[in-house]
Amino acid sequence: MEIFIDIETIPAQNPGVREAIAKDITAPGNYTKPETIAKWEAESKPALVDEAWRKTSFDGALGHLAVISVACDDFPPTTFHASAPTVEAVVAEEHAVLAAFFRHLSEVYSPSTDRPPRFVGHYITEFDLRFIFQRAVIFGERPPAFIPFHAKPWDEAVFDTMTKWAGARGTVKLDKLCQVFGFPGKGEIDGSKVWDYVNGGRLLEVAEYCAGDVARARSIYKRLTFQAA
Repeated sequence: MEIFIDIETIPAQNPGVREAIAKDITAPGNYTKPETIAKWEAESKPALVDEAWRKTSFDGALGHLAVISVACDDFPPTTFHASAPTVEAVVAEEHAVLAAFFRHLSEVYSPSTDRPPRFVGHYITEFDLRFIFQRAVIFGERPPAFIPFHAKPWDEAVFDTMTKWAGARGTVKLDKLCQVFGFPGKGEIDGSKVWDYVNGGRLLEVAEYCAGDVARARSIYKRLTFQAA
């Protein structure tokens, strides 16, 4: 069984995180005059703080799961997300969303089968699986034992479409591979816009985008394994 997954995440919602980031970002060392520092803090620092804060969406210790999408073999993707399209709901229901995702995996795959599942995704080994594992640890939510959280990109338990194409040290965007193979691209949303969409109450659009990435990764997987796509 091939299990295709993708996640969408948002930055840390604990106000203390942004405060700590702001404290660590200081004016350049060659700025010595108080008025120069004050001007830098007013004009340049806010953007630097916001940029660093947004990057916490890549850190499972700080960020939050907004959407998880999964598809088994050729079945349509199933998405898991909060019941209301608000940031507050995403944070409050994150644990429940993660638990529902784990239950779903346990229902669709039986460990008694001869062949363990292969998890497939784009940058799955270094981001998706790691982020899910970290959030599970934080919530104390035990995942199914067959999820290969610590697999290397070359292990049989995973198929990382990025490293299979670009190599272990290379990178390539999913959208670029879609263009190369003639598949429909991401459209209006991409990962850099997920927070803005969620913050704007457009969680369902993010869920649709996440499911689309699962479908795109599946098409690319089939092309990379010389199957019909």
